[in-house]
Amino acid sequence: MSAFLFVVPPLTGHINPAVGVAARLAAHGHRVAWACADPALVGRLAGPDAEVHGCAGPVPGAGGAVRPPDLRGAEALKFLWEWYLLPLADAMAPGVRAAAETFRPDVVVADQQAFAGALVAERLGLPWATSATTSAEFAGAYDGLPKIAEWLRRSLAALRARIGVPSHSADPRFSPHLLLIFSTPELIGPQAPLAPHIHYVGPSLAGRPAGPGFPWERLDQSRAKVLVTLGTANADTGVRFLAECLTALRDRADRVQGVIADPAGVLPVPPGDKDVLVLAQVPQLPLLERMDAVVCHAGHNTVCEALWHGVPLVVAPIRDDQPVVAGQVVDAGAGVRVRFGRVRAAQLGAALDTVLTERAHRAAAARIRTAFRAAGGTRAAAAHLENLADSAAESR
Repeated sequence: MSAFLFVVPPLTGHINPAVGVAARLAAHGHRVAWACADPALVGRLAGPDAEVHGCAGPVPGAGGAVRPPDLRGAEALKFLWEWYLLPLADAMAPGVRAAAETFRPDVVVADQQAFAGALVAERLGLPWATSATTSAEFAGAYDGLPKIAEWLRRSLAALRARIGVPSHSADPRFSPHLLLIFSTPELIGPQAPLAPHIHYVGPSLAGRPAGPGFPWERLDQSRAKVLVTLGTANADTGVRFLAECLTALRDRADRVQGVIADPAGVLPVPPGDKDVLVLAQVPQLPLLERMDAVVCHAGHNTVCEALWHGVPLVVAPIRDDQPVVAGQVVDAGAGVRVRFGRVRAAQLGAALDTVLTERAHRAAAARIRTAFRAAGGTRAAAAHLENLADSAAESR
């Protein structure tokens, strides 16, 4: 039996992929614990029995961790790093160290944006694996942004000097021991890196809290069905976009039924509407089994979950890694890209018609689905972590 400490940022999209891997390890008899700045969030996603060690650090949407919703492009990317990810690492480091000293893990599993996990493991001499919950870092996320790339390099070096081992040089985003990427080269494209310690395991899908009951009986089997979602962190930016989606879906109500996730409650749709179902929360994974297309922000988890089910996409990236992931979808042939801030209902409708009717997009989505399912998911990720723990034990 080995012990694995998962270090994650307080972000749903980064915790969810780790939940399935942690559950698989626990089912194999291993000890599992978590370190996070939002223990309650981990408890909701990983279950009430999860052992969670709290850390300091900003939680999105609380206090000073609120990003201006109109930030886009390079400004949004720099804000994410300068005002959130780097301060989060500094704040989490003491809690991560305390968790490691209490739990005594054999391996630290550090989310790619939880730098404290990697650097504290480095300082304590523990092997660490990267949980790469977005593939953008492997597909030219900083191409064309040389000043930001250099600023990141310097910032990470300064962070290492504060909480890691200054003489070491490994980038805390990319473990030299084990790099688990929750995607495959079929989506990432020819830039996907290859090395013995890099493993593409595909999406990590696991059971999630069901939330409020979904009206399954209202789904119309005679019409194509489209899910519209902007994920868990974009409610502040999506009012106009969701309204345009609503119009585009209504214009096609004779042949398309829409389901819109509207957590902020901004859409005026009557509860019994038969053409567009609008709910604060939707059970995304089981719902995707019945969808014919997805309109989304190109969040990595949503894209991978749709393609796991062979569902083509209309992607409207907002910021951060989303433009890169959207580019992967388009380059792979599995969807169409529109401009989040400018697209109108007519353009959205045309993009929807394309992915619903042109066979090439569905064929590309099916090809990626096949690759995802062959990659192994949680089973493969857990096996690689077990191998790392065994190697570490042998070397000791």
